[in-house]
Amino acid sequence: MKIYLATGNKHKKKEMAELLSNHEIVIPSDEGIDFDPDETGTTFYENSIIKAKALYDIVHAPVIADDSGICVDAISGRPGIYSSRYAGPDFPQGKPDGTKITQDEQNVFLIKELNKALKNPKPEFNSFLNGPRSCHYTCAFVLYLGGDRLYVVQETFEGTLIEDISKQAGNGGFGYDPIVFLPEYGKTVAEISAEEKNAISHRGKAVKAIKDIIDNLS
Repeated sequence: MKIYLATGNKHKKKEMAELLSNHEIVIPSDEGIDFDPDETGTTFYENSIIKAKALYDIVHAPVIADDSGICVDAISGRPGIYSSRYAGPDFPQGKPDGTKITQDEQNVFLIKELNKALKNPKPEFNSFLNGPRSCHYTCAFVLYLGGDRLYVVQETFEGTLIEDISKQAGNGGFGYDPIVFLPEYGKTVAEISAEEKNAISHRGKAVKAIKDIIDNLS
């Protein structure tokens, strides 16, 4: 089945093609489609459906869309849906002019923001799944088939944020992966293999659920 993926991110296309290898995955830029919808939702799901419907209105074919990001528990789940735009504690939802900082700068800012919060510990910090430095990736996936025909899956990928940027490690993955530590592996997300990541990641688990739905439709 030919399925459009509502993103301009070639890393996401690569991951999706690996996970849905028996389907043809196409992103808008592959066909010269100008695609940049305003993500005005307040949740991962809302942004996913906005993107899915916007692309479906152009291609009139099955679309999968996701919205994902990293959520750090001790700083109220920031940056969350603003992960790609995050520009530090002064601009947690992104800079007003729309410019973005580099991923390296985002990683530094996020660690510093968490470290500052932990200087004034709160009792609830110890109740987090992986302790005070607990964080998780969230991924909401939508398979949109037009009208009111849609399927939604949401999954998480749990870890902890490293204590200092000097401890970042790994060349795999992308985004915040070098600063998210997986206690059960003793490695960062960027240090595990693509196969390992696909088996346990937020996106990997969500795609497997979407794949089961797609396979039952086709």
